[in-house]
Amino acid sequence: MTRISDILEFFEGFAPVGTAMDFDNAGLLVGDKNCVVDKVLVTLDITGEVVCEAERLGCGLIISHHPVIFNPIKRLDTQSAVYMLANKGISAICMHTNLDLSEIFSVNICLAKALGVKDIRKSEKGVCMFTGELENPTDIYDFARSVKNNLGCEGLRFTDTKKTVKTVAVSSGAGGDDIAAAAEEGADVFVTGEIKHHEINLANELNVSIIDVGHYKSEDIVILPLVKKLSENFPDIIFTKSKAYTDNIKFI
Repeated sequence: MTRISDILEFFEGFAPVGTAMDFDNAGLLVGDKNCVVDKVLVTLDITGEVVCEAERLGCGLIISHHPVIFNPIKRLDTQSAVYMLANKGISAICMHTNLDLSEIFSVNICLAKALGVKDIRKSEKGVCMFTGELENPTDIYDFARSVKNNLGCEGLRFTDTKKTVKTVAVSSGAGGDDIAAAAEEGADVFVTGEIKHHEINLANELNVSIIDVGHYKSEDIVILPLVKKLSENFPDIIFTKSKAYTDNIKFI
């Protein structure tokens, strides 16, 4: 018989809530830690559709990366995910920047591994950045194509400032702030989920190629490995990746 508190304790072993960044909101955000669960839905975001999916599957808990409560709530609409969770008696654990920063198991480690990066290590300078090397120097066009294929992107943006790349920096989500750190640590290419125009200009100045895969694709890569990790530690619980939540950005 597994309680939510047992799952929270498990997370403390590799992504402690206390390591989340100051602006963040991580941990058990909805529900009672003493509740017993036997089915859990795992997702990037908790939306109304995801809550309905959890109810349909009989899940008493949803684990997400992005916090379902981030800013203070001033009004609670009956159609909001938070209201729906409470109304349906479904708890929510949200592991955000603590799961980005972990040196044991993290979004960024999963992202780097998916790109074929070896010797993965946490940056000493970047906020949420990890670095590593490709096995062999690779043409930037070939690397961009492999990133697109490995992450299942319908499209991505990239620059060819550095024509051949070997040292790779990754920062999942909105990681453009780490461009200067990537350059300082000798990265040939910087892979992230969001980057602003002026950050691309800075990357050009610093001679670092960038690959922008989209926020969703840069972080969804952790969900299946997390399902596997949780399933191995709690064999009495059925963990399922959400099918209701998918990237809603379309390409034409």
